[in-house]
Amino acid sequence: MAADTPPETTPRAATATAAPAVAGGTTLTVGTGATAGTGGAVGTAGAAAPSGNGTPTAHAPAGALTPDAIGFLDALAIGLNATSPAYSLAAVIGPLVALVGVHAPGVMLASFVPMLLIASAFHFLNRADPDCGTTFSWVTRALGPSTGWLGGWAIAMTGVLVVGSLADVAVGFGLLAVGADGLADNTLVREALTVLLILLMSWLCVRGTEVSARFQNVLVLLQVLCLVVFAAVAVYRVYAGTGSLDAVRPAAGWLDPFGAGGSALTGGLLLGVFAYWGWESAVNLTEETKDSANAPGRAGIWSTVVLLATYVAVAFAVVAYAGTAYLAGRADSEEDVFAALAREVLGGWDWILLLAVATSALASTQTTIIPASRTALSMARRKALPAGFAHIDARRGTPSTSTWWVTGTAIVWYVVIHRISENALADSLTALSLLIAFYYALTGIACAVWYRRRLMRGPGPFLLLGAGPLLGSAMLIWLLVESVVDMADPGNASSSTAWFGLGAPLVIALFLAGAGVVLMLVRRAASGAFWRERPGVAPEAP
Repeated sequence: MAADTPPETTPRAATATAAPAVAGGTTLTVGTGATAGTGGAVGTAGAAAPSGNGTPTAHAPAGALTPDAIGFLDALAIGLNATSPAYSLAAVIGPLVALVGVHAPGVMLASFVPMLLIASAFHFLNRADPDCGTTFSWVTRALGPSTGWLGGWAIAMTGVLVVGSLADVAVGFGLLAVGADGLADNTLVREALTVLLILLMSWLCVRGTEVSARFQNVLVLLQVLCLVVFAAVAVYRVYAGTGSLDAVRPAAGWLDPFGAGGSALTGGLLLGVFAYWGWESAVNLTEETKDSANAPGRAGIWSTVVLLATYVAVAFAVVAYAGTAYLAGRADSEEDVFAALAREVLGGWDWILLLAVATSALASTQTTIIPASRTALSMARRKALPAGFAHIDARRGTPSTSTWWVTGTAIVWYVVIHRISENALADSLTALSLLIAFYYALTGIACAVWYRRRLMRGPGPFLLLGAGPLLGSAMLIWLLVESVVDMADPGNASSSTAWFGLGAPLVIALFLAGAGVVLMLVRRAASGAFWRERPGVAPEAP
């Protein structure tokens, strides 16, 4: 192996094998789909769920996720759909242009950098430990059980916060696409349809990973096709001079993220990180993916690359066609700006873009349930959560109990927050950025800490296993701090109303963080087995 190449890690999955002896002389035997390491896949009944340093602490429950249910392309489609590209663009393009003007494409490019670095950390950590709990499992291995628990809690709560909003957008744009504008404006109808849609997407998740993957493949093709058509028509009309708005021809200078100044860049990067979030759903399905040690991580990385191309291309088209004044003036409309642009660009064919946003939000409603449910499963089989969350449907091989728990919690959150106000729902989504930055940053740090003995083996390991993930984490921590400062001001919230003297998004984030700490302490008092695990380190040789 070349010195400048990242060292291969030993895949911890596949057929029944005896894992090498670990510290303390313990040898682990794992079954099909099992993960030797931090609790990986539940294998045959009686397989051990090892601790962070490789020492078994508990027996895993019988039952397993369906191995080899999907392939690389399926995982790629799920990673892409989890980010909800069309919806994410619709939600951020107005506020982004209001901050940075024509440099929106450049900010989308800059936002890609921390995402790529963290995606690389996911890839290499998954090679060492293909566990559906991802951040929870890896952070526990490297940094200890309490930090790992909080990372898992953050992932679960992101699903709870966003699923209802995604389903609401899918319902709203779906009704607009078929011309049912009156129903789209009816709060009770929209709320009822949103709840039904969440239940339907959860049912598909429980039905089987193969079914979910086929559904996601169709949706991602439809979504990307619609976006390509919209962008192509917009650019054509700019150069043909047939646009109806203040069109401006694209320029290479738009790719400069620093063109609008430092403070504007900070706010723009926060929006960009939100737009890229979700690709790791591909890695949460690692135990159900062929070549689980490599394919999910590669799917995550390639998801960010495809998103980069999509976001930059569409941002160029939108800014060129509409101009900055039009988009900035509709910054508060969020995703509704795409509904207005659809009519301007496509005329009677506006349903194409409306369908893109609807399918985008629909697909993401389903794929966002995956990380939360798989993380809860991983936590439960390690005794970090009650054992009931580890139940796997024996016939379908899916985590039915954790999926329905996530679904129920998300529905309750959506209904309660939606009844408070639409602005409160928007504020809960703003709080999401803090949770995202937190667990992404933890993952990057965990990568460098876990592989610390290998960092001096050459420039490849140093950059890809250490410096890169740490740089990505540092950027996200900086954005996290900037977000907290910004959200402390009630005037920056969608509701513009102070909650306990602070902005509503920050209060929501602090409430969820506090609830997580309390629940962790309660669980530790009830069952301390998980907290007896100790951090470990990757061996110097693979």
